[in-house]
Amino acid sequence: MRRSRSSNLAVYLLLGVWALIVLFPLYTMIANSLKRQKEIFRNPFLPPWPFEFDGYTTAWSDGRFDLYFRNSLFVTVISLLFIVFLGSLAAYALANWRGRTSAILYLLFVAGLMVPIRLGTINIFQIIQMLGLVDTVFCLIPVYVAMGLPMAVFVLTAFMRGIPHDLIDAAHVDGASEWRIYSSIMLPLVRPALATVIIFNLIPVWNDLWFPLIFIRAEDQRTVILGVSLLFGQYQSNWTRILSALTLSALPILILYLLMSKQFIKGLTAGAVKG
Repeated sequence: MRRSRSSNLAVYLLLGVWALIVLFPLYTMIANSLKRQKEIFRNPFLPPWPFEFDGYTTAWSDGRFDLYFRNSLFVTVISLLFIVFLGSLAAYALANWRGRTSAILYLLFVAGLMVPIRLGTINIFQIIQMLGLVDTVFCLIPVYVAMGLPMAVFVLTAFMRGIPHDLIDAAHVDGASEWRIYSSIMLPLVRPALATVIIFNLIPVWNDLWFPLIFIRAEDQRTVILGVSLLFGQYQSNWTRILSALTLSALPILILYLLMSKQFIKGLTAGAVKG
């Protein structure tokens, strides 16, 4: 009994230290974004008082952050919808189609996790150029969908294979179509997996700088991360504005994680207690 309590205490202590290490840079960024320039150099670790919102208003209006935010939000939402929809359809098919061909297709999707999509940047750029999508935010959507599908298929297929096939057989007996089974039975049962797929794909899509930097030159088509990198060059001496822009760019990911953390944890721990 004492050993279990001491081991639990050690685990909680280790997790607490790790949480402080992770949260400290976040606190430093947010706290200094609410200070004046002199206060940042005086002591960057003290809490801000009084609060200064000049960096946020300047980054949002003068830096055109509102435009970059709308572009990133549009690209991210549309990409995630396609990733979840196409990935869940492919996972449903692979989970219920057992055979050599389905196994080969599944391995091809899994292989996509091991091959970085950036290796094909030149060929992707040529395709985007042929489609006439260069310098538009629309060119990023098919790239991000292709980047996120392997992860979606890998996670969702494993979850759907764990659902008892008797449910599908009973639905077939009741006369339900494949679409009805997919939408009314499978999707509600794999909601934790869907949350996991969304969060795992949200971070690389929202934070991507590589493809916007290569494909987009028009100012009105820039994404948040590309815009923030340019703001950094514009406001090199004003750390308040830089940190304000970085805080604004990180807020959507933090908010979505807090809203979906319960489903995300369920998705990560699903199957851990099955014997």
